[in-house]
Amino acid sequence: MTLTLLKNAQIVDGTTPEPADPVNIVIEDGIFKEVAAGASVDADETLDLSGLTVMPGLIDCHVHVIASTANLGLNASLPSSLIAAKSSRLMNNMLMRGFTTVRDLGGADVGLKQAVDEGYFTAPRLVICGKALSQTGGHTDYRGPYSNRDASWYPTQLGAMGRICDGIPEVQRAAREELKNGAQFVKVMADGGVSSPSDPVGYLVYSVDELKAIVEIAKGFGTYVSGHLYSDEAIVRALDCGFECIEHGNLMSDDTIARVAREGIPVVPTNITYDLLARKGAEFGLPPESVAKVSDVREAGLERLGKMHEAGVLMGYGSDLLGGMQTEQSGEFPLRGRYMPADAVIRAATVDAAKVLRMEGQIGAITPGAFADVVAVEGNPLKDLGLLTGQGAHMPLIMKDGVAVKKTTSL
Repeated sequence: MTLTLLKNAQIVDGTTPEPADPVNIVIEDGIFKEVAAGASVDADETLDLSGLTVMPGLIDCHVHVIASTANLGLNASLPSSLIAAKSSRLMNNMLMRGFTTVRDLGGADVGLKQAVDEGYFTAPRLVICGKALSQTGGHTDYRGPYSNRDASWYPTQLGAMGRICDGIPEVQRAAREELKNGAQFVKVMADGGVSSPSDPVGYLVYSVDELKAIVEIAKGFGTYVSGHLYSDEAIVRALDCGFECIEHGNLMSDDTIARVAREGIPVVPTNITYDLLARKGAEFGLPPESVAKVSDVREAGLERLGKMHEAGVLMGYGSDLLGGMQTEQSGEFPLRGRYMPADAVIRAATVDAAKVLRMEGQIGAITPGAFADVVAVEGNPLKDLGLLTGQGAHMPLIMKDGVAVKKTTSL
């Protein structure tokens, strides 16, 4: 049994606009055991966190840990062994930014998840959907208009974000295979996208019957479907078919925002990716036809943030960055802070993110019974969200499962 005591921890988790009064935190075998002002134990290690802000480990609800380049067609063709090696570094960098749990929205397989769980990679806890489901000519079909070569090899490539399936029998089989292979939920490309060549934003792709068939399979497995969605029409279609999470949502109407809030459907905005793609997409390998589509969703997505917050929509933190752009993962914090209060921005990466991932009580909060994921920050991020950026420069302590993966000599 391993016991750790964190003393004088002033917790910020986004549930209040000010830091809480200092408490002591007892960690036993990687789990929070006690959180109280007078908590004490004969610990193997004691750390005094006076003067620091203490946060739950951060959660990014939308990443692609296999995306070693923004050119996703090229990424899909790289050897899986090379992708795994590059992914290990990308994930380690995420952890060093304070993200102790990430949800992968297309590409990561159960082997990567197992490598993390068994300690072969020092990385955030992985929640995976396996390969995202896409139809011919849709998002994650990177063949473009000049190629009709068979895309059946996508599911076997670690670097492929998705797989192509058309028609009810095919989508049912694909959903079943991903869930059988360890997917914890199902991701569907239910709209066009930016990074693929032949699907404009607002492209109503799968038929209603195909979408309903996928939802039926997921619910039969006891899980849910999340959709890559931008346009209002595509979002409404997906909701009517039973989708239970919206990724992006940039072009959602006021009426749909009200519906989403009323029905408790989570939304994961990912605005930092459009900001970077507009400025540096070509530099990082994004094809010209994809760069041209960024403006369609960039400004609208930022404007929607404030409206969704005012409506009470449950929002998770998401970055959705590709390749070399992943260094800007934490940039979503100050970007959202221009449209939302700081406590709400933080909550999207802690308590609310845990709800999006359906892991309340396990992550996103410093409470007894949860995984002992801790980030200590120099200064108060409620006053300056920029403290959460800088590749973890302002984080002298990062713990995952009660183990310090970063601890400076000042502690």
